[in-house]
Amino acid sequence: MGYWIFMTAMCLLIPGILMGFGSVCRNKAPENINLLYGYRTSMSMKNQDTWEFANKLWGKLAWKWGLITLIVSLIPMLAVFFAGEDTVSIVGSVIVVLQLIPLLATIPVVERALKQEFDPDGRQRNPN
Repeated sequence: MGYWIFMTAMCLLIPGILMGFGSVCRNKAPENINLLYGYRTSMSMKNQDTWEFANKLWGKLAWKWGLITLIVSLIPMLAVFFAGEDTVSIVGSVIVVLQLIPLLATIPVVERALKQEFDPDGRQRNPN
């Protein structure tokens, strides 16, 4: 039982991080472009507009995908509640590896949106 609790906690770590940082970034992007935290790519760090756009979009995606990942991760972990440690280990490990997909999938989505919204120099294509 104790091992199942540990593995379930590990399976909820990535969704929790996505939801936590996503919530912070979508509600209030880091004020200044920095090398410490936030969505940091060469395009997102061109200027303040690209920085805010990228961080808010990434925050929305990360929160939403984190919630979906959390729910999808709990289902198989609940299914192995009474299973042995080997089964719990395998299921938990597969879940954690699969959770990397939505974590990494946010990058091309945000980069594509940045390229549609801004030119290569970071100027907005269609300012409203």
